[in-house]
Amino acid sequence: MTFRHKPVALTALALGACLVPMVPATTFARPRSGGPVIHIEDVARFYRIYDAAGGKPTASELQRDYIDKGSPGLRHLAQIRHVTGVLIAGEIASHPQIYANAKRCMAVLPRVRRQVAAALHRLGHLYPQAVFPPVTIAVSHGKPVGVADASGVMIGLEGLCAVRYLGANLDERFVHTIAHEYIHVQQAVASPALYNDPKPTVLDASLIEGAAEFMATLIAGEADFCSPYAPVDRARRKPIEIRFVAAENKTGLRDWIDNGTLTTPGDLGYWVGYRIVKSYYEHTADRRAAVRDIIEMKHPRSFLARSGWYPGIRLSPPVF
Repeated sequence: MTFRHKPVALTALALGACLVPMVPATTFARPRSGGPVIHIEDVARFYRIYDAAGGKPTASELQRDYIDKGSPGLRHLAQIRHVTGVLIAGEIASHPQIYANAKRCMAVLPRVRRQVAAALHRLGHLYPQAVFPPVTIAVSHGKPVGVADASGVMIGLEGLCAVRYLGANLDERFVHTIAHEYIHVQQAVASPALYNDPKPTVLDASLIEGAAEFMATLIAGEADFCSPYAPVDRARRKPIEIRFVAAENKTGLRDWIDNGTLTTPGDLGYWVGYRIVKSYYEHTADRRAAVRDIIEMKHPRSFLARSGWYPGIRLSPPVF
């Protein structure tokens, strides 16, 4: 993710996520159905335009027929990330294969919508204070993969489809990413002071992301979850965590956050933060209280002290 030090909501993955303005909590509502509306219609409209133009839609077509006629979530994404027809057309010209390949992800969206609804129903069970703004899956200019703020979650189909290290199962990839982003929504509401910090430390940023990673595994039921950010060489893991301890109070995030690419994960802060949060969960007898503490975390140093984590700690599989 990319930290832009403005009032905030944090994002999910390392490819161009952003900080965006807070939306007043009074705009939230729990839908009568018990879960959020999940919009996927923008993707179908984009590819109608794309196919009609032989894979080369013009900037004016994309602006007029795709963005301007888009869902509220797409228009919000366009506003906060400066998504325009010109930028999308430029990305299609520069990286045509990304947009051609992303069509394969369209087929999973109806299933993803059902699976995300189930995951967020579990979130409401585990965390009754949860709020449920909408989820929007759309096509953007290659990044961000995901953006979350108090108005909801926005996922860039083409960006998420292009990431090579997130696993071959597209259903699981989408569900985990959306679940991760949805925890950021809850964090933005419950802990605005932490989210509005213009200079987060390595510990702050890593625990925000680690909390979203851990809670995503919990609500998505990923009992066999293996963090894509974990170093492949197990011998490197404890030394990295020792280095994290030395860096945790620094505000330079480059070595820990937002240093991945489409092919390499980077983002060791996601992995270490996940392990700290998982340790907290395992060391808390009242699991529902642990979930509340994780989402509503306001004092990262205190949370770390209570987590029982130390470099190289052995953790058990999640308990669902």
